[in-house]
Amino acid sequence: MAWGGLFLSLGRPTKEQQKSCLAEAGGFNYDAALHGATRPKPASTSTSEAAAADTSDKALTERGFFVNRSRVLIGSGADTFLHAKSALLSWRHLALGWANVEPDTPVKVGTRFCICYRELMPWVMLPLQIAYVSDGDGRSSDKSKGTMFAFGSGTLQGHLLAGEERFSVEVDEEYRVWYEVVSFSKPAHVLATLCYPYVQLRQKHFAHRSGQALITHVATASTSAPN
Repeated sequence: MAWGGLFLSLGRPTKEQQKSCLAEAGGFNYDAALHGATRPKPASTSTSEAAAADTSDKALTERGFFVNRSRVLIGSGADTFLHAKSALLSWRHLALGWANVEPDTPVKVGTRFCICYRELMPWVMLPLQIAYVSDGDGRSSDKSKGTMFAFGSGTLQGHLLAGEERFSVEVDEEYRVWYEVVSFSKPAHVLATLCYPYVQLRQKHFAHRSGQALITHVATASTSAPN
C-alpha cells in the first residue's frame, strides 16, 4: 500500500486500508511551534481580526508556507448554524466523491484519520490528526451572536504536504452564517514539490468545492426539517 512514502490504493480505500495507513504514519510532520496556528483568534480591542490574520499569514509565508483562505456565506440564523455544525461533525463538507473522510470519524482532539483523495487513477490516503476543536469562542457578549464551531487538523508523516487546515462555521453580528477553510502548507514529498503550482490550484479547488457541498447540505437539511 505504501509507495514512495505515500499511501496509495487502486480503488476507493477501505476502512482496513485506512487503519493500516494510520498505523504506519508517524507523528506531525510540521514544526511543533505551529501546532494550532490556524486556531481562531479572539477579537481584540487593539487590533481587528483581519489585521491579526494578515500578520499571521505573513509570518507563515515568510517560513515558506502557502496560505489558503476560502470563505462563503451559507445562510443566516441559528438553524442554519446548527445544520452547518452538524455537517462538519459528520464530515459532509468533505463528501465530494473524489475526496472523502469516513463519516463516523469522531471530531475530537487526537483523532487520527485519512482524507481519501483520487487524482486520475489511483487514490491516495492522506493521514492527519485533529489538533484542536473550538466550540463557541465567546466573541460577543450577546450569546446569540458571534457563535463559532471550528476544528483544525495537522498533517502526519506520509502526507504529501506539511501544515494544518481549519474548517469553521460562524454566526456574525448580523446573524449571517459563514463557512471558512483556512490552511497553510508546503511540500513534504517530491511529487508535491515538482507539481506545487498544480497542488496549490487543487487546494483552492478543494476549498471551493467543500463550500459548495456545505451549502447544498444545509439547504437540503433546512428544506426537510419539520416546521
